[in-house]
Formats: sequence, structure tokens, C-alpha cells
Amino acid sequence: MQPILIQEVMKTLPHRFPFLLVDRVLSVENGEVHAIKNVSVNEPFFTGHFPTEPVMPGVLITEALAQASFFCMHEALEPGTIGYLAGIDGARFKRKVIPGDTMHLYAKLEFMRRGLGKTTCRAEVDGQVAAQATILFAVGKG
Repeated sequence: MQPILIQEVMKTLPHRFPFLLVDRVLSVENGEVHAIKNVSVNEPFFTGHFPTEPVMPGVLITEALAQASFFCMHEALEPGTIGYLAGIDGARFKRKVIPGDTMHLYAKLEFMRRGLGKTTCRAEVDGQVAAQATILFAVGKG
């Protein structure tokens, strides 16, 4: 598959700057997605989150994983339907994500039924796990 560039990402996800946290989707196959987020020093959260040592907040890493996860579910959903965050289980943060990093986002759809979806996810930088979590979604009309 060809990568999904930012223009198509923006057609799929309802998020916009400064909350759009997926820059490109490299692959979507068999319920698994690989996306990237290029972390820039210009991100607005860096001005207030450890300004002398900028670190991407864990909650935003988790949000990036949730946004990437949506691409696992997207084709199974009716048009105009989106997934709302319903739960986060087992979130662990193992490495700092800092300006200049390319964060690789991996998500695997575990199930999708009765208006609920579940993905297992991880974020990696330079081949090292930065974060991992299981994310639950409630599916509804946008």
C-alpha cells in the first residue's frame, strides 16, 4: 500500500492542529497499522512541559496511539462514524520522547463488536519502546 499522507489523514481523523498527532500512515494491513509522528520543538506543549528539558507528555503519546488506532478500525465503520476514547489499560512509559524524534506508532485491532473496539499499541523511537497501552473505543456518529 502507498503511505497515507497528511491530506488523507486529515480526511479520516476529525482532529486539527494542535491536536492532530499523526503525520503519516505507513501501512494498514490485517487490522494492524504503522504510523509516524514527527516531534518538533515547535509543538505548543513544549513551552510549558519541562521547558528547560522538553519532553512530550505521556498523555499526548497515548493520544497519538489512539489516533493511529483509528486507522485499524476505519474500514469496518460506517461513514461518519468515529471512535471515542473509552479506556486506557496498562499504559507504560519507558523512554522520553523529545524534539527531533520520529515516533513510530503501532496498533493492532484486537476486536470490534457491539459498538466497542480494542487495540494494543506501542510507540517506538529509534527502535526502542517509548510507550505501550491497550486502548478501548466506543464507536458512534461524529
